[in-house]
Amino acid sequence: MASLLEVKNLKKYFSVSKGFLHAVDDISFSIEEGQTLGVVGESGCGKSTLGRTLLGLIPATDGTIMFEGHDVTKVSRRQRKELQKEMQFIFQDPFSSLDPRMTVSELIAEPLEVHHVCRNKKERQQRVTELMETVGLAERFEKSYPHELDGGRRQRIGIARALAMNPKFIICDEPVSALDVSIQAQILNLLQDLQESKNLAYIFITHDLSVVRHISDRIMVMYLGCMVEMSASKELFRYPLHPYTKGLISAIPIPSIYAEKKRVIMQGELVSPINPKPGCRFAPRCPYATDKCRQEIPVATEVMPGHLVACHYVKEINETLN
Repeated sequence: MASLLEVKNLKKYFSVSKGFLHAVDDISFSIEEGQTLGVVGESGCGKSTLGRTLLGLIPATDGTIMFEGHDVTKVSRRQRKELQKEMQFIFQDPFSSLDPRMTVSELIAEPLEVHHVCRNKKERQQRVTELMETVGLAERFEKSYPHELDGGRRQRIGIARALAMNPKFIICDEPVSALDVSIQAQILNLLQDLQESKNLAYIFITHDLSVVRHISDRIMVMYLGCMVEMSASKELFRYPLHPYTKGLISAIPIPSIYAEKKRVIMQGELVSPINPKPGCRFAPRCPYATDKCRQEIPVATEVMPGHLVACHYVKEINETLN
């Protein structure tokens, strides 16, 4: 099956007073229709920057972003506007991403007006009502304002806006992190139902591994702008190979007072992403680091089918690897 989205050697650097901040550095991956790629890592690792770069909200420094055969980084403004109908974004904070002066109906209708999708006001209103029903918003909220609703309903507005153009690909940037646990489950179930019914492809960005485990087909682990490991979701949790991934997974709490779990405590300090020195960026915190790790950048290699790891000593560290 051909990939819906194919990213090769993507880089995004920001010019700062001391040089260049490497927010996204040489990342490659692909996504097929109906699949979900989870992107995890600590705050500041470049997850959100990656998502915004993919949609062209911020320009890429280098690399290619191929969506249905079109290089998003090189298309004209008019072509980009057409492609953006197929590529949508759900923001982390539903309150700050919605205009407080607009009603629910107006917020959902906005993308329809911008792209001139509906022929008249009646048709637009019918589409708004349909979208509200799809995301589980009662019709009585049509004239409500964002501040009058709870976080779950505000996020449903954001999802409805993303669905307005019938996209094929949606980036979900921590869409449940600002919600209560019970509401999180409702939004996650909604996203999964929409994916099944509309064959949507997702990039699901989060720092919560317990969430991404259940919604993702594959998971990519990022550290300071770099991809350190990527594999199928079940395999990543069963056989984490990179020392950083092992540390993240060991930090997932177990809801039992009797459970015993060996914690992997990551020590050392984060290196600066501004003009980073050659070598593995995780080396200062890695107990297995050698001089080679501090001098040479590890290349992501396939150690098992579909399982990529960027580590010089992945086989030595994981002696049980077949």
